[in-house]
Amino acid sequence: MSDNSLRLVWVYPDLLSTYGDQGNALVVERRARQRGLDVQRVDVRSDQPIPTSGDIYLIGGGEDRPQRLAAERLLRDGGLERAVSNGAIVFSVCAGYQILGKEFVNDQGQRQEGLGLLDVVTLRGEGERCVGDVLADIDPRLGLPQLTGFENHQGVTHLGPTAKPFARVTMGRGNGTGDGTEGAYNDTVFGTYMHGPVMARNPQIADLLLKLALDVNALPAIDDRWYEALRAERIAAATQPA
Repeated sequence: MSDNSLRLVWVYPDLLSTYGDQGNALVVERRARQRGLDVQRVDVRSDQPIPTSGDIYLIGGGEDRPQRLAAERLLRDGGLERAVSNGAIVFSVCAGYQILGKEFVNDQGQRQEGLGLLDVVTLRGEGERCVGDVLADIDPRLGLPQLTGFENHQGVTHLGPTAKPFARVTMGRGNGTGDGTEGAYNDTVFGTYMHGPVMARNPQIADLLLKLALDVNALPAIDDRWYEALRAERIAAATQPA
């Protein structure tokens, strides 16, 4: 990318755009424009090829059958893997997170191959569905404040040796493994179960992606009063007695 431009790719909005996850694309785009960047946003439907020249790729959640179809098409296409090999940043939510792993259980009860961009494997949980507000402490190496979001998934995601937990829950189930982990990441690929949309609740995640794409350590400050008010509201709602 050039110093003042950004190519943002929203992957398969026709299949993976549940629970308002497209809001993540809106937040990244707005926060980039507020910093004076020229943003080209590309919404790529599932019948279109994935461009390999994007800077940031966003993938949302979806129901079981659309998730299977998305995984099949992404594997056939190969564009997302090529983009990552070119240095692109990827942020995924829920079904998108599972697709980026090595494998997951699909709507037919079968193990399905994922893209292998994250060292995780997702199985179907046998107990109650993971539903509700989540608070979690993001990996300190990422330098971000407490994560707030909403989870709704049956999957149980196990991290392999090269995947780092994106966060550790103080409230909620996270990856569902009982070890307190939530999401996973490596140098350029991130996954989480958090809806909300997660970047409206946690705009610092959008800023992290921008810094990685721009290869800078800091961004110009912008007015965050609206976002901080929303964060405070959701954290208070999650922690108040039932």
